[in-house]
Amino acid sequence: MWTADEITQLCYQRFSELPKRGKPEPGREWTLLAAVIKVSVLPNQEKGDVLNDSHAEVIARRGCIRYLTEQLRRAVSGQDSSVFCQGEGRGKWKMKSGVSFVFFTSHTPCGDASIVPIMTDIQSQPCPPVRSEEIPHGTNEKPEGRNQKRRAETQDDGINKHSRFKTEAKSDDWLQCGRSLGVRPPAESPVPEGENALANVVLKQKDSAPKEPEDVHRTGAKCVPGGPEDPRQPGIGYHSTGLLRVKPGRGEPTLSLCCSDKLARWGVLGFQGALLSHYLQGAIYFSAIVVGKCPYSHQAMQRALITRCSDVKALPVGFSVHAPELLQSSLEFVHSQAQTEHSHQPGQGRVSPCGAAISWCAVSDQPLDVTANGYKHGVTKKALGTSKARSLICKVELFHAFLSVLAANDKSCLPESLRGEDLQTYWDYKQAAQLYQQAWLQLRSQAFPLWPRSDRDLLLFH
Repeated sequence: MWTADEITQLCYQRFSELPKRGKPEPGREWTLLAAVIKVSVLPNQEKGDVLNDSHAEVIARRGCIRYLTEQLRRAVSGQDSSVFCQGEGRGKWKMKSGVSFVFFTSHTPCGDASIVPIMTDIQSQPCPPVRSEEIPHGTNEKPEGRNQKRRAETQDDGINKHSRFKTEAKSDDWLQCGRSLGVRPPAESPVPEGENALANVVLKQKDSAPKEPEDVHRTGAKCVPGGPEDPRQPGIGYHSTGLLRVKPGRGEPTLSLCCSDKLARWGVLGFQGALLSHYLQGAIYFSAIVVGKCPYSHQAMQRALITRCSDVKALPVGFSVHAPELLQSSLEFVHSQAQTEHSHQPGQGRVSPCGAAISWCAVSDQPLDVTANGYKHGVTKKALGTSKARSLICKVELFHAFLSVLAANDKSCLPESLRGEDLQTYWDYKQAAQLYQQAWLQLRSQAFPLWPRSDRDLLLFH
């Protein structure tokens, strides 16, 4: 088994290895990081051409779909796939035993999951600060000097007991990764006396009864049109919880929903989407969701991602209400808003979100994709509207990748749902995934009746 910090460390390390293009300017720009990690338990061992939503969680999921599509193409063409094996029924595939997917995000998803209580006593806050007067003498701890900031530590218990991730790093590289991010390695753990003193502080905190929250963290995600609105009363009455919300952000207003809502949807329909569902014996769900160090509430995450859909019934075969394990890491993203503001220097200009979106996935061709304003980073105005301007994870490109799976598949081995003669457009193929559409109909009618419907005319591309 793995830990939340191991997942987080792996994501931060991979991001640090990517080229500088598209990354935020240190001390001035901040961003969020999200990732989908494939975990393998080895034997004998523990128009559609624009990105309308560039939030980290959506970018990560689309990159994973790109990866799954390549793995599926390998499977149907008779090559080795690290994810899929033959399923039951003609043209159907399933995930190999021991393979699972973990979702990571460096910050709580925007929307309902970000409506986190703010406690009056610092011990009860989602990410309590550590101040210099609270550090017991005899430890190697150092104060962070900032609210809701704690220095992250690596964990030295049972590293070799965890299943290894599918990466190119060796065991020594895994440990060295902690050093490169300024995380103290296991050999430099605090002396036992300091550990006992710190334990006394923890016990003292537990003895004090938690107080009721007086306020909540605000989310910039607005309620969907036509539904209930936030009361915007002072304190904890500012937001209504459990509502569908439109994603916050800069640029033109859209009807794209926030990441909390999309993660909740993927918890029922799977994150593979309608197209890949044609080939799959069942939906693919995240086994766990890991959040980096930030304001966090397990109750809010449970409510936003799981509880809202927990009563959905009558789902077709292959679909279920899935409850991923919810975990938080003690490691903070170096490019988070809080860290950026902390390291900001006079003369650097206003602190602002980074305007670029970076996608990396473990595919054989062009794994890196950098976009800005929905188009490939650095593209000229003359190229807008052409294939040169497209992101590799926009709807058109993902659709073309799916069509390449069909081209690699012998027609006699196609799934029944793909044998229609009138399948031409992206819309046609999505609607032909009947079991997926039935599951979506049940979810929409029982849990999310206000979910905006996509404009059909925007999905009629080839």
